[in-house]
This record gives sequence, C-alpha cells and structure tokens, in this order.
Amino acid sequence: MGETRASRHPTGGDVIPLGDATRAWFAISLQTFGGPAGQIAVMQHKLVDEKRWIGQKRFLHALNYCMLLPGPEAQQLAIYTGWLLNGIRGGLIAGGLFVLPGMVALLALSGIYVGYGETDFVNALFAGVAPAVIAIVVHAVQRVGKRALHHPALVALAVASFVALTVFAVPFPAVVFTAGLLGWLLSRRIPALRETKGHGAEDGPEPLISDEALHHELPSLRRSAGVIALGLTLWGAPVVAFVLLAGVTDTDVFVDQGLFFSGAAVVTFGGAYAVLAYVAQQAVGVYGWLAPGEMVRGLALAETTPGPLIMVVQFVAFVGAYRNPGSLDPWVAAVLASLLVTWVTFVPCFLFVLLGAPYVERLRDNQHLTAALTGITAAVVGVIANLAVFFALHNLFDRSRDVDEGIVHLDLPVLDSWDPVAFAITAVAVALMFGRGWSPLRTLGACALIGVGVFVVGAVS
Repeated sequence: MGETRASRHPTGGDVIPLGDATRAWFAISLQTFGGPAGQIAVMQHKLVDEKRWIGQKRFLHALNYCMLLPGPEAQQLAIYTGWLLNGIRGGLIAGGLFVLPGMVALLALSGIYVGYGETDFVNALFAGVAPAVIAIVVHAVQRVGKRALHHPALVALAVASFVALTVFAVPFPAVVFTAGLLGWLLSRRIPALRETKGHGAEDGPEPLISDEALHHELPSLRRSAGVIALGLTLWGAPVVAFVLLAGVTDTDVFVDQGLFFSGAAVVTFGGAYAVLAYVAQQAVGVYGWLAPGEMVRGLALAETTPGPLIMVVQFVAFVGAYRNPGSLDPWVAAVLASLLVTWVTFVPCFLFVLLGAPYVERLRDNQHLTAALTGITAAVVGVIANLAVFFALHNLFDRSRDVDEGIVHLDLPVLDSWDPVAFAITAVAVALMFGRGWSPLRTLGACALIGVGVFVVGAVS
C-alpha cells in the first residue's frame, strides 16, 4: 500500500478535533431540508463561511467530483469533506450523520402512513400535498434544465430521453448510459460539451487550514483493492443474509428489494428526481409494492424530512414489505425491509467516495468523463419531466388507460375523470413556487392546509 499521510493539527490531533467535527456534522444533519441545492448550501455556510475549515475552491473541487458519481451528491460531498478533515473516520461519521435523522423521521412517518393512511384526515392531507409534489417536480425540471441545457444538442437529448421513457417505455438505465455515450460522441464535434459548468464563484473567506494540511492518501492498487473488497462485502452481506432467510419467512420481498435497490444505487445519476421515475415504474408496475398514487405520497413525506430525497426508497420498502410479509409480522417485515434498503442505497456512496478520493485530481480534468456527464445531465431533464407526467397522470385524474401498439407503450388519462380540486391545488402550488419563490417545504405545508380545509368544508356541508 502506498504511504498514508494524515495531516496534523498544531495541537497534535487530526486537522480538526474529531469531537468538534462530529458536533458540526450533527448540526448540519438537522438542517438538510430542501433537496441537494439546500443541503450543499448548508454545508457551504457551516464549513466554508462560518467554521472556515475548508476553502471555497477546494469545496467546489470536491463537489465537482461528487457530481460525477451515481447517488446523492450532497451526502457524497459530506463524506468527501469529512474525509478531508478527519480521514476515513471523518468520512464515515459525516456521511452517516447526514442520513440518520432523515432515516429515523421517515421510518416513523412510514409507520404512521401504514397505520393511519386510510383515515379521512390523513387522506385530506395527502389530497393537498400530492398536487404540490407535482409542482415541486416541475420546478426541478426548470431548475436542472436551466443549468444543464446550454446547447441545442443537449436540449434535443433531453427531449429524446423524455420521449423514450414516456412513449416507448425504454428502461431507465438504458436511457442513462445511452445519454452518456451520446454526450461523449457529440463532444468530439462540439467542444463546448466538454466544458465543466461551475457551481458557484470560486472565491470565499480565507480558510483557517491550508489545502496542504488537509487529509490525503497516496493512491495504490493495494489500497483500492482493499476498499473495494470491504465495501462490496458490507454492501452485499445483508442481501445474502436475507436470501438465506427467504425460505424461512416464505417471502421474496426482501431479496427483490435488496437486489433492485442495490442496482438502482449505481444508476442514480442526476439526483433523486431522476431515479424516482425508474423506482416508481418498477415498484408500481412490476413488483406491485405500491399503488400508483402512493409514490407521490412517499415523495411528499420525504420532502418534509432532513437528508437526501432518495430516502423515499425507505418508504417504498416499508410499505411493500408490510403488504408482503410472508410468515413474519407485517410491522417486523416493514422495519427490516426499510433498514435493508437504506443500507444498500447509501453504502455504495461511501465506497465510491473513499475509493475515488485519492484519484480525484486525475478525474477532475478528464474531458471525456466530463462530456459523458454532460450528456447524462441533459437526459436527466427529460427523466424528471417523465416523473412529473407520471405523478400528474395518477393524481390529477382518477383513471388512466394503457396504449400498447407496436413499440409504443403509453399511459393516457381518461379525461372525464379529472379532479378539479387537485387541478386547483396544483395551480396554487405552481403559483407559490414559480411566482412567489416559496420553498418546497413551505409549499407542501400550505397545500396540506388547503387539503384539510377542503375536507372540513365538505364535511360541514
């Protein structure tokens, strides 16, 4: 293994005392609402502006690397910066704390949903928040598109991705990898596609710790092999355990969820909204873990909790296992599935970051990789638009019909089944987000109150 050089604080400890860093990461974990942009802004404020533990340029360097990886870039950024400050221990603590509060909160909310989701009051709440989620996803299309589609070729790629998913039902992984290949091929004729778009100004307050003092390790094949072996073992061990348990519990739900979400974890380029279209398609149409309208309910719950939005997969696992528990108690099955899926979704993030961090300088300037990422990011705009159509179809209309003619596989609404209340609340949510600049959490709260208000008026009349 190559020599490992851990930088030292003047007092003789790590760059930052581990206790101080842990307290800072815990404080950050409780404020990580609002999706990756909000989460990155919280880390920027705490680590760069307030604590001045890391410089702006180094922070953006880490973010650019995390943008190349599948998975939630904000959590990966936490792992990376934790590693810079305190080595592997710091990366594990930062990444773990980033997920823990949201996991606990969503586990509780999933249980409440299963136990009380059919009551009139809870249905009224979801009648308000489901249309708000449609507006949130549409806003994500606009936000990501504004950043990603800086060339007509990328606009065409986004449209093609949307059509492939919506009209021809092309599998999500095929769209992602095809977009990466096309991005690389197009960049050979269009040099602008090889340019990395910045995520903000590369200035900021002078850090208290120089770049040279931050933790770093010399890359080596021995180190990489060790990280891969340990990471894959930790990632796969719970799935293997549940494979052995499947015969005892008389259910395949744990195996199906463990394998499916392990695969989803490596194709989640472009953030949670992109992969949720794939998860919704499989969870509803293939495995039957959720009803069509329930995916948007899970996303609404995930929007109200701290941490990565991809945590919604925990809700999918909880509900799916509760309804397919085999010989286990449904609540036990739901909790076990929830923990399993959380594990297989986030362990790869640690593997990717801790494996690749020593090589980050080489990857940062790789123009071919940048071009592939540009193509994938453009396709993500179409993928998120497909998710918005899926949510609108199943929440603004009571019925839909399938169209299967040759290579066309399309789901269309039955127009006379439209829900006027859902349309009205969606219009309010769009006005609040686009017209007033409200945050997703604030918009969800307002629309939930409208849903309850409609229910109360209906009950009184």
